[in-house]
Amino acid sequence: LVIPAYNEAAAIGHVIEDFTAKVDEIVIADNHSPDGTGAIAREKGAIVVSDHYAGYGEALRRALDTATGDILILMEGDASFTADDLPKILAYMRDADMVIGTRTTKQMIEQGANMDAFLRWGNVMAAKVLQFLWIDQEPRFTDLGCTYRGIWRDSYLTIRPQLQGKGPEFSPEMMVEVLQARRKIIEIPVTYRPRIGDVSKHSATKIAVLKTGFKMLKLIFARRLGLR
Repeated sequence: LVIPAYNEAAAIGHVIEDFTAKVDEIVIADNHSPDGTGAIAREKGAIVVSDHYAGYGEALRRALDTATGDILILMEGDASFTADDLPKILAYMRDADMVIGTRTTKQMIEQGANMDAFLRWGNVMAAKVLQFLWIDQEPRFTDLGCTYRGIWRDSYLTIRPQLQGKGPEFSPEMMVEVLQARRKIIEIPVTYRPRIGDVSKHSATKIAVLKTGFKMLKLIFARRLGLR
């Protein structure tokens, strides 16, 4: 399990406790959080790699590079996802190179979660752009920004040289590069809960949502056109 974290002291202990019995190791990429996130994670038994990361994507790459498992599970440190969905992801890993969660299935969005209609439909529409651009492989996507996903280590190592995104664009970048490598992606619905602690770094306001969406779509079109 790999988690990027910045100022997640209110939730990180809960997340680690939720997953500890279900995974072989937990790696936290802590961006020198001043609230003590790293110290809490170490006390709970996680491996913590602290540095001044440029953003979400860079932190996740560092955690992924540190992890040793054959299956790498990506997660958030804010408790918005649950370990109850992990068996579902692992079951589909038997048939795919990467399994990604979607937070846009309305029946699985809990009350108070950071997924209003604007954010939900924005994710769906942006995901359909990615789906259309790689229609020859017949993927099905309804969410570009869901961190909760699993990837086989050998598939990650295959796409690792192409992963450059430093911020939230890292999520669709992984999807793009798995498709570019002609590997199989399956999307499944996951439960999305209210986050614990600080507000989202990428979707707290509509302006933040639009900026994040622009970064994601810019990367998608650049990669489809063969630009880096």
